[in-house]
Amino acid sequence: MATGGRHAGCWAGAGMITDLGREKMKSKRVGLYARVSTLNHGQDPEVQLHELRADCERRGFEIIGEYVDKGVSGSREQRPALDKLMAVCRKRLVDAVVVYRYDRFARSLRQLVNALEEFSSLGIDFVSLHEGVDTSSPNGRLFFGIFASIAQFERELIRDRVRSGLAAAKAKGKHVGRPRVAVDTSRIASLRRQGRSWAEITRETGVSKGTAQRAQASSLPKTPRAGGPPSA
Repeated sequence: MATGGRHAGCWAGAGMITDLGREKMKSKRVGLYARVSTLNHGQDPEVQLHELRADCERRGFEIIGEYVDKGVSGSREQRPALDKLMAVCRKRLVDAVVVYRYDRFARSLRQLVNALEEFSSLGIDFVSLHEGVDTSSPNGRLFFGIFASIAQFERELIRDRVRSGLAAAKAKGKHVGRPRVAVDTSRIASLRRQGRSWAEITRETGVSKGTAQRAQASSLPKTPRAGGPPSA
């Protein structure tokens, strides 16, 4: 009897663990994001949301919020609903973000990678329904690594193009960098002789303290070096 009771206890314990495991799977909190660039031409975010809700129900996810940008182009830097979702993520109120497709969420590969890196640092998973990517899985993490490598490759290409352009401009004798600021050396020297402070001079002339000091130094007569050749 004791043996049977022990086995029964083991089975009960196993059942409890299984139930707890199922409960843990169902307790994953997610935020849904959808976007349509125009409200004309029959675009309706509800089409995206319907599929997202069905997928979350199938996985046992708990939807804590739906964030929808309507009539907002993906090229815009600021998107109100997406900004709210990111704020929720930074407070760690969700465990995962679920989107319809990559292009509904990010306007570029670089923005996507930056967002995924932030999600990773916050311990938040990212699910893209139509691409079948879930960063909580090995395959999803592999895709993220590939995207990050491509984004890094693009950054290096852009950096190389910039460097090549600067080198070509310098070779043609063009000034590279910020435009030179016109400095009234005589005025700075005059203000300094009046006993004005460098803060007052920078306010009046509109140049930085360092620029003003260099202009002042250049206006002073150079002292001949000791032991130098006598002047004619």
